[in-house]
Amino acid sequence: MVLLQTFLKKTMANHKSTLKRIRSNEAKTARNKYQHKTARTWIKRVRLSEDKAEAEKIMRETFSKVDKLVKKNIIHKNKAANLKSKLAKHVAQLG
Repeated sequence: MVLLQTFLKKTMANHKSTLKRIRSNEAKTARNKYQHKTARTWIKRVRLSEDKAEAEKIMRETFSKVDKLVKKNIIHKNKAANLKSKLAKHVAQLG
């Protein structure tokens, strides 16, 4: 919050709507970063799991999170498809 206040003092914004846009953009950026980081953590869980049944269970949850990132335009749909493909291939190789 302190960073935001110092940023707002430095900007040349002349309109209330511009200041609001700066605040809302910062909030959206923070939310997107959180969601992206959470999905990366789930991806890491799938890659580190050694039990196939557990990995499949985690993989379904991970696919859901990745699809939500695509829906919200946080990551590109092709990137999501590549991630899901690699994870599925990894889980298939577990024994």
